[in-house]
Amino acid sequence: MGPSDPDDDGRVDEAVVVGGGAAGLCLAHRLTGAGIGVTLVEAPDGPLRPAERTWCFWEAGTGEFEEAVVADWRRLRVRGPDGHVVESDPAPLRYRMVRSGAFERLVHSRLEASPTARVLRATAHEVRDAPDGAQVHCTTPDGRPLALRGRYVFDSRPVRATPPHRTLLLQHFRGWFVRTSAPVFDPEVADLMDFRVPQPRHGLAFGYVLPLAPDRALVEYTEFSRSPLTTSAYESALRHYTTKVLRLGPLTVESAEQGVIPMTDAVFPRRTGPAVFRIGAAGGATRPATGYTFAAVQRQSRAIAAALDRGRAIVPPPYGRRAMAMDAVLLRALDTGRVDGPRFFTDLFRRVPMDRVLRFLDDGSTPWEEFGIGLRTPVGPMLRTALELPFLSRRTTGRSEESPR
Repeated sequence: MGPSDPDDDGRVDEAVVVGGGAAGLCLAHRLTGAGIGVTLVEAPDGPLRPAERTWCFWEAGTGEFEEAVVADWRRLRVRGPDGHVVESDPAPLRYRMVRSGAFERLVHSRLEASPTARVLRATAHEVRDAPDGAQVHCTTPDGRPLALRGRYVFDSRPVRATPPHRTLLLQHFRGWFVRTSAPVFDPEVADLMDFRVPQPRHGLAFGYVLPLAPDRALVEYTEFSRSPLTTSAYESALRHYTTKVLRLGPLTVESAEQGVIPMTDAVFPRRTGPAVFRIGAAGGATRPATGYTFAAVQRQSRAIAAALDRGRAIVPPPYGRRAMAMDAVLLRALDTGRVDGPRFFTDLFRRVPMDRVLRFLDDGSTPWEEFGIGLRTPVGPMLRTALELPFLSRRTTGRSEESPR
C-alpha cells in the first residue's frame, strides 16, 4: 500500500451508514436492534457538521425515541389570511418535536451499548463498489486516509444537484426560539400554518408557532418559493410577525435556526450501485408537498433492517405512487399560480378532518380517502394541471418548467 493509499482497518461490516443526520442515525439504530453489524460514519466537528436542527412529525402513542421528544401538542391550528381559525384535535395522533442534539445523544448511547455497532468520526469523500460489497473512502480528523468496507453501504449525504424535475420549489425558513416577558402562548396548541403574513409575489408564506411553555416557543417564518431570502430579510419578516401579528410584546431571542428544503417532483435514485444505496432526503424521503421527512425516514429504516435480516438489501420508496402523483400536481399548481396557496391550505384543513390530512401526508390514507381529499381542492385548476404534467419535460436546470431564465 503506497503512502497516499487509504488504510483498511480490516473490518467488514454487513452495513456502513454514511452520515449522522436523522436518516443515518435511525438506520444505524434499527440495524443494531436487529443484530446486524454496522459502522456509522459521521462528519467530524467543523463546517461539514450541521448545526442543531428541529425535526417534527406526528404519531399515535409513544415511540421508540421518546427520550428525545422535546414537546408535543394535542391540538393543531391553521389560520387563514383573514384570521379564520381551523383548530382540531387529530387524535390519536400528536404533533411532536425532536431536537437533533438530544436525538443524536440518545442513539449514540444505544449504539455504544451494542457489540455490533461502532461510530467513527471521519469525512467521507467517495463511495464505490468493491468485490463482495462496497467501500467508503474517508479522511480521519488527524488527516489519515481510511477505507471502510461493508457488504452494503447506505449513503445519506445530500445530493449535489436535484435530479431531473418538472417543478422545483424551495421551502425556506428561519426560526427564533423566543422567551417572552409575559405568558402569551398556549402550550397545548401548535400553529402549523398562519397565513396572516405578507405574501410574496410568487409562492406563499406563513408563520409557524410551536409553544414550549407559556413564555417560550419556536416561532418560524416560512416561504414556499423559488429562491431563499437573505438572513436580514428573514429577520425582518420575523420581527413583523412577532410584533405586528402575534403581538408578543417584549421578547428575547435565545437561539435561531435556518434551512432550505427542496420541494420537487424529481425522482431520487435509491440505488447507485450493486451494493450502494441512498437513504433519507437523498433517497426521496422528503415529502414533496410539505417538506416533512422524519417519519418517512423511520419507515424506511424499519423496512431496510427487515430486508437485511432476511438476507436482502432494498430501500423501498418512502411514499406510494398515488401520493407522489398528487404532490406533483399540487406543486405545479402552486408554482404556476393556478391555485392560491394560503386559500388552498386553509380550505383543505377546513374541509377535511385533520387526522385524515395527516394520515394522507404520512402515506397512510386509503384510495377512497384520497379521492375525497381531491374533491375538496380546486378541481378545475388541479385537473388542468394533472392533464398537462405528462407533456412537460423534466429538467436539470434547477428551475421549474415555467421559471424565467
